[in-house]
Amino acid sequence: MKSSRLTGLGIVLGTIMLAASIWGAAAQDKSEDRPQASAESIWPTKGWQTSTPEEQGMDSAALAKLVAFGTSRSLDSLLVARHGRIVLDAYYAPYAADIPHVINSATKAVIGTLAAMAVKDGLLDSPDRKMLDFFADRSVADLDDRKKAITVQNLLDMTSGIDWREPMDGPFVTFYEMERSADWVKFILDRPMSNTPGELFNYNSGNPHLLSAILTKLTGMSTSDYAKARLFGPLGIKDWNWRRDPQGVSTGGNGLALLPRDMAKIGYLYLRHGEWEGKTLVPPAWIERASRATINMNMKSGPDLRYSNFFWALPTKNVYMAVGYHNQVIMVFPVLDIVVVTTARDFYSLGLMVNYITDAVKSETALAPAPDGASLLAKAVRDVSMEKPSEVGATPETAAAISGKTYEFPRNVLGIKSLALTLTGPQPRIDLEFYNQGPGAPSRRVGGPIGLDGLYRRGDATQVGIAAVKGSWLNDRTFVLQRFILGAGAAEQKYTLWFDDEKLNLRGTDWNGRDVSIDGAASRKS
Repeated sequence: MKSSRLTGLGIVLGTIMLAASIWGAAAQDKSEDRPQASAESIWPTKGWQTSTPEEQGMDSAALAKLVAFGTSRSLDSLLVARHGRIVLDAYYAPYAADIPHVINSATKAVIGTLAAMAVKDGLLDSPDRKMLDFFADRSVADLDDRKKAITVQNLLDMTSGIDWREPMDGPFVTFYEMERSADWVKFILDRPMSNTPGELFNYNSGNPHLLSAILTKLTGMSTSDYAKARLFGPLGIKDWNWRRDPQGVSTGGNGLALLPRDMAKIGYLYLRHGEWEGKTLVPPAWIERASRATINMNMKSGPDLRYSNFFWALPTKNVYMAVGYHNQVIMVFPVLDIVVVTTARDFYSLGLMVNYITDAVKSETALAPAPDGASLLAKAVRDVSMEKPSEVGATPETAAAISGKTYEFPRNVLGIKSLALTLTGPQPRIDLEFYNQGPGAPSRRVGGPIGLDGLYRRGDATQVGIAAVKGSWLNDRTFVLQRFILGAGAAEQKYTLWFDDEKLNLRGTDWNGRDVSIDGAASRKS
């Protein structure tokens, strides 16, 4: 993982804190700024309708340029829907439409949505409720008046005041400590306080995880199951994965995986101001608060960005969004009646993406057909969906000598415990074992086929996606292994393997982008 969450964004996260709760009264009607659900609204519960961009007042040629932009920014998918119909749906090979994609911190927006539903269902009496009321059965360390004052709304606004180091421009120190702990909720609750609640924004993935634990207590079921009953079910979302902490709590700060078309349904629910098929699922006041965030993070590189209820907002551009690391994004354009979804493996400028979308809008009504533009867009989508083979090199005698051997490594920053290759015969494959990542956790084994023709081969499903691997020879001793976890939102893993009899030197890049070299040796059992 890169040390900076903002690399390449060009904009930064902000937050909002309103002086008084908006839950006691309905939000002011802003119908001039947002589309209203009506009898004519299209509901994609059973599937999205599609349309040409021109039929929805958008320019195909401009969207073709957007597809090309996605190629340069490591997008996995790009979806644009206007007036309830998809006008652009592109998938960048080797990722494909049928693979759920981890949405990283956009998970927080789903947690917030479920909290709003818990209020509507009468399970949560008020977001102003004290957070510790839900953990009376726990002994909490460093308990003081500031910690006692934390409310659910403080969690939603990232203003809890809990001491936490997960900066937007540095390493996620406390987040990693939480992930390694045996009890995440205890770890978060036991943190000391650094500020008075409501005083200061501080990005903290522990906040939404506490909220997930609260939802579990309120509903008597996992957050994932509550989402199935109240959110995913009504929206027709059937395919998802959701990580859990060691106690079984659905992770609140990240860990949810959805299909891009289902991500768009969540955006469309917000675009329709919380209404779905004639029923109000999310209180309109909640939508209003998310879309009209007002508190500034006071970051020099992004003075216009705001934050509210786990949503980002750019009020000056009339857009708000759920945002995850490496730009897993659900953008809502209320004035333009547009939802945009991207999944990606690297950062891009959110402001630039907004500009591409707004520039493609030419009219509120249908445009004349544009055959040339339609051809450009169709070609752009087709080109990115087709994987292009890379060079593979000649197969040396070394391939037969190393096939079937298992090479073992001491504990290392890449986490690789052992590696075995089968490079001869009709079914080339790789088998990897990774060291355990937490106390008492077992090592993790994954494996599957390798493409030796310059194309990726899909293999075993992992916790965060489907492995796709290909390999090539640089010379008679050096083999390059390229491995994607499709849907993980992470960069390609590239390993250079240098073989010397029973020894193996492996070079790769760790999560912080640093080059790493590790030495292993063939197991005596090989």
